[in-house]
Amino acid sequence: MAMKNPYQTYQQNAVTTSSPQELTLMLYNGCIKFIRLAAMAMEKKNIEAKNMNIIKAQNILQELRSSLNMEIELSSSLDPLYEYMISELVSANIANDLGKLKEIEGLAEDFRNTWKEAMEQMK
Repeated sequence: MAMKNPYQTYQQNAVTTSSPQELTLMLYNGCIKFIRLAAMAMEKKNIEAKNMNIIKAQNILQELRSSLNMEIELSSSLDPLYEYMISELVSANIANDLGKLKEIEGLAEDFRNTWKEAMEQMK
């Protein structure tokens, strides 16, 4: 039987024991991480890594979007913003546009920071 990587075990445990609010924070952090990795790959002209990381960021945004409760007013405001971010990531990927990646990274950071503040206020 193969030994599991201790980091993978830690990550798995972090996900399975986290609250929905913590999972959302993890998703925002992951999105930001993958956008930054895509930007570094873009600068190095590593098309495969750029594409892979942009797709990961898009998938996270799609997951955030699909988890919205559209009966809540805030969700109906967030949905088009997530859609815009996904669309801009597609555009940045096709055009190798670092500026668009940075714009979406900034939006994701704003979402993450706001979410983190809300979590702290709920404690």
